[in-house]
Amino acid sequence: MEKGIDLTELDAQIGTIGGLIKDARLYSPLALAFVGDGVFDLVIRTLVAADGNRPVKKMHREKAGIVNAHAQAQMVKRLTPFLSVEEEDVLRRGRNAHSATTAKNQSIADYRLATGLEALCGYLYLTGRTERLLELIRLAWDGSVREETEEHGKTDDLPAGEERDEG
Repeated sequence: MEKGIDLTELDAQIGTIGGLIKDARLYSPLALAFVGDGVFDLVIRTLVAADGNRPVKKMHREKAGIVNAHAQAQMVKRLTPFLSVEEEDVLRRGRNAHSATTAKNQSIADYRLATGLEALCGYLYLTGRTERLLELIRLAWDGSVREETEEHGKTDDLPAGEERDEG
């Protein structure tokens, strides 16, 4: 990510659109996830493209390794300790929402966690808190989740660089 993009600049660009909703708390968690799905996808596409010009097929594969229920569920597990009470509530509402659809090749648990993440992304975007949205995505993106997707899902539940306390 260090190669090509300044997240402050990205925040300025997407921040001009976000924040249009007066009270996003009144929206259903699935409506928030609907918006968050698009926002999350766009941010990840931007970060992938910022790594440098290369064949689109390679960029698509990298994006698809991050924008899927399993990878998003892993992001939720890594991000939870960094969430405020309000953010945890939005995530929980999204996770517990009953959707009429499910992911094709993903577990229901992963799908629900991913829906929670998308609801949180939509909420932060619609309330104009794009800086916080990008901060959370960066926490998930920087190494840990990205390396996991390259290794096809092999990871533990700790952020990169942290060791499990066995005591």
